[in-house]
Amino acid sequence: MTGIKRVTSEWLVAGMAAVIAVFCTAAWAGQTEKRVYSPFTAQTYPSRVYFGDTHLHSALSTDAGFAGNRLPPDTAYRFAKGELVTSSTGAPARLQRPLDFLVVADHAENLGLPVAIAEGNPLLLATDWGRKIYAMSAPGTPDSMRASANTWAAARRTGKDPLAGQTSLVQSMWRRITAAAEQHNQPGIFTALIGFEWTLDPGGNNLHRNVIFRDNKEKADQVIPISSYDTQDPEGLWDWMESYEAKTGGRVLAIPHNANLSNGQMFDDITKAGKPLSREYAERRMRWEPLYEVTQMKGDGETHPLLSTEDEFADFETWDKGSFGNLPKTPDMLPREYARAALKRGMIHADILGANPFKFGMLGSSDSHTSLSTTGENNFFGKVAVAEPGFSSARLDEAVTARTGPRGLQQLTRETSASGLVGIWARENTREALWDAMKRKEVFATSGTRLRVRLFGGWDFEPADLQRPDFAANGYAGGVPMGGDLAAPPHNKGAAFMVQAMRDPDGANLDRLQIIKGWVDASGDTHEQIWDIAVTNGREIGADGRCRTAVGNTVNVAQATYLNSIGEPVLEGYWRDPDFDNSQRAFYYVRVLEIPTPRWTTYDASFYGTKRRDDVPAWIQDRAYTSPIWYSP
Repeated sequence: MTGIKRVTSEWLVAGMAAVIAVFCTAAWAGQTEKRVYSPFTAQTYPSRVYFGDTHLHSALSTDAGFAGNRLPPDTAYRFAKGELVTSSTGAPARLQRPLDFLVVADHAENLGLPVAIAEGNPLLLATDWGRKIYAMSAPGTPDSMRASANTWAAARRTGKDPLAGQTSLVQSMWRRITAAAEQHNQPGIFTALIGFEWTLDPGGNNLHRNVIFRDNKEKADQVIPISSYDTQDPEGLWDWMESYEAKTGGRVLAIPHNANLSNGQMFDDITKAGKPLSREYAERRMRWEPLYEVTQMKGDGETHPLLSTEDEFADFETWDKGSFGNLPKTPDMLPREYARAALKRGMIHADILGANPFKFGMLGSSDSHTSLSTTGENNFFGKVAVAEPGFSSARLDEAVTARTGPRGLQQLTRETSASGLVGIWARENTREALWDAMKRKEVFATSGTRLRVRLFGGWDFEPADLQRPDFAANGYAGGVPMGGDLAAPPHNKGAAFMVQAMRDPDGANLDRLQIIKGWVDASGDTHEQIWDIAVTNGREIGADGRCRTAVGNTVNVAQATYLNSIGEPVLEGYWRDPDFDNSQRAFYYVRVLEIPTPRWTTYDASFYGTKRRDDVPAWIQDRAYTSPIWYSP
């Protein structure tokens, strides 16, 4: 019987193979390669949105470590992946939902110094200055943390590296960071991008950049991060980036942030060296810095109420007193600090230079110095460890800016924003796919929530295209996504835009969708205008393109709650520019507004049963900004 079974099995296998061969031959007979049953085999456009943070600091950042952060990059990644961790102050912390990706972007300046002190690292103790700061940080030394921080800050102000020549210490700390990223990187599941922060702040004016690698540890370890000790000019940073790519064959980009604390220097009309902008400068800047971090903990940088006087939503988490230094803000600085104004001025430079130095996409990230990327209003662990949840006065009253300056110039911890995140449109959750999407600017910023938004611009879109089940495929086929450029119009129709937005599944409903346009007229003057293209609750949009009726407010301040009884979970809108002029440069981006929700300070007051501070808002309207779409004649 055993033999019969064996023979029968062989006969069945052979027979089945023959049948399959005949079937396949028949099925494919006469077909060409272009005609296949599955319509998705050739699909290449980005099909998913991934949320993450490109700006998080661990204990290896000197300012974070001296402010009480004890959590290494490993903990930062575990927290981002959804694990329960213990904060530096001993509090349990967890995200409601994991992030899709994270960049631990520790400061390059004396990278890992607090950790080296805590460990008594031999490389640190091999230097005179290292032994000095180690001695004042010894256990039991009174106020050792503040003394060490002040000693380091004094050294930083000289612009000279107090550990000059001790590159082995920086290299060893850098390899800890790259090792943690490599350990936690899980292609398709969670992406750990390698990065660092180059921290230039002349006179306390913020010109910081985060440097993000497309590459793995093997390539990143061939260099050590460049610091502001090495160069005080962004063009020097670009030289370093170019050298890295030439040396390793890798790819790297930089993301400026906190222009609202630059006191007019981030988007200046001259270079850091004081020279007029040139075409070469504009092209290099956009090659290496395709994005701008428009919103984060230290305030929102989309626009300012003095710059956008007709925009009732312009005054959002505004930080406009000064910078990290003691020089007060003046109105003339504002146009060189905010994204919308910079985008407009970039087009003027493009007319003059033949290249646009401020043609950036927009993203948000946290700049948290706690190793915990917490951007939810009800789960906000503050900017630094000493401001984590609790009864400490540092939670609300600590100075963040102008720490040694007049009180009137200081922005305090209670003014800190629970912001922000970046949404990236890509095909897969890998270093390569996410980095490539950032490079092509197919990203959007949120002020901390995970609402999603998609934008397409083209010439032939019609309102009915919003209802197509292949909305995205049609958008890519007939136009360009956020971050793209519209080619010359083939006819006299104005540019048309399609937008779809969906609320955070665990968050607030949406209030409205807005198109924001900036353009340059024939006289060389810039303009901006806002159109509401979709609103909720049956409100009407007037002939001027604006809805002047507020969505309402369900926030219960005492209980720090709200209801999704107003607004809508999904909004979509179609808009064709009624004033399009094919001879004028223009940009268009979308702003999505949520309904009002309690601010983190309101949650705190309710949770701890304390009096709410009335010098910060009780509620806010979280939002998203897409990268622009540009038209250039």
